[in-house]
Amino acid sequence: MKKIMSRTTKNVLVVSFGFLLLFTAYGGLQSLQSSLNAENGMGVISLSVIYGAIILSSMFLPPIMIKNLGCKWTIVLSICYVAYSFGNLAPGWPSLMTTSAILGMGGSPLWSAKCTYLTISGNRRGQKLNKKGQDLINQYFGIFFFIFQSSAVWGNLMSSLIFGQDTSIEVPEENLQYCGATSCVENFTVANSTLPARHLVNTLLGSYIGVGVLAIIFVAVFLDNIDRDLAREFRKNKGNQSFCSTFLATFKLLRDPRLLLLIPLTMYSGFEQSFLAGEYTKNYVTCAIGIHYVGFVMICFGASNSLCSFAFGRLAQYTGRIPLFCLAAATNLGCFLGLLFWEPHPDQLGVFFVFPALWGMADAVWQTQTNALYGILFAEHKEAAFANYRMWESLGFVIAFAYSTFICLSTKIYVALAVLALTMVTYLYVEYNEYKHPKPKVTIEDLHKPEKADLKELNDKDKKDIIAQTQM
Repeated sequence: MKKIMSRTTKNVLVVSFGFLLLFTAYGGLQSLQSSLNAENGMGVISLSVIYGAIILSSMFLPPIMIKNLGCKWTIVLSICYVAYSFGNLAPGWPSLMTTSAILGMGGSPLWSAKCTYLTISGNRRGQKLNKKGQDLINQYFGIFFFIFQSSAVWGNLMSSLIFGQDTSIEVPEENLQYCGATSCVENFTVANSTLPARHLVNTLLGSYIGVGVLAIIFVAVFLDNIDRDLAREFRKNKGNQSFCSTFLATFKLLRDPRLLLLIPLTMYSGFEQSFLAGEYTKNYVTCAIGIHYVGFVMICFGASNSLCSFAFGRLAQYTGRIPLFCLAAATNLGCFLGLLFWEPHPDQLGVFFVFPALWGMADAVWQTQTNALYGILFAEHKEAAFANYRMWESLGFVIAFAYSTFICLSTKIYVALAVLALTMVTYLYVEYNEYKHPKPKVTIEDLHKPEKADLKELNDKDKKDIIAQTQM
């Protein structure tokens, strides 16, 4: 028992630190795109392409890859995020758009496999300890996001320390009148004087590439392949389940009204993350105090997000999800209203750090609890559920980044507030429906199969072998 618990914990930590390393590179680079590649909106458009490609890959890749390869090798083969750093070495429309598309195609299988892996681990341990699986899933997602969200600290610390070596960075006084919610696309561009020297940018990108490669090696060597036999059985019996059925698994789940009602919540996650990474960093931080402060400001977000993810993952078993979601909604509401009326100025340096700290607390709820909610509500269709999660969250990113270069910042805030209001209405209805019609307890046969049909096609000996392995 003790050995199995130790192995499960070790696997959760390996997944978490693998993502930490990978997103130390990507997260730091994403925060800089709206400022570093601001010409003609190339940076934010590249981000929009990333999440557009994630939407496409969400439609078919996650169930196919996870069922055939298992979660571990899906994670390893989907780590395409390093390509984006290479694209930024010689930024231009061809290089950035191509590497953005490559990254996006691997994004959905990567995240779906991670979510499936943690859900299987949590349910398995819950069965063995006779505890509620959803409590352990919450804890595992809390641990994951505690470690993962700290990537914002390390990635942005690297950028700020490297860019801080350029003492020639200046913020023109005339820029200040265009900072904040008064910013519109026709009256603000990032002046060349606010950008660091090119050799410093290349130094940062080289560091990001090294960290990304290390992430791939780390996961490949140390992560246990917990669903290896299920993947092998699926490959052996895949004639019993058509390719078309696997291909359409993501869309079939849309027949579940609970998933449809969770779409606004999932899309809002994309809206709020893109606002901080694309709008706040450009129109408040870079505009008023300079690009070399973006990293320090986002460190505040990452530290708050990391600590709150761990705390909320454990707190949820005592408070339930609803109070946490309400706290996140109230926090984001206050931040949006504050940003709507705040006129940023270098003399108010401390305020630039308050907003991302509060944002990190709210985002910790959106990430940990939404992921856990999907794992709990759709435990029997994990791959398709998390593929839907990535697809709809990515759609939120795509929409937000796509209109970033066309409408005023105040309008973007109003759009985000409207989506937030819709999110809470639909989410609370899902919770009310679950309270009225509670879900039956998941059995061990349900925990480890990709879909219900998969084990039905196996003979009795195969079933016993697979279930016996889960109890090792």
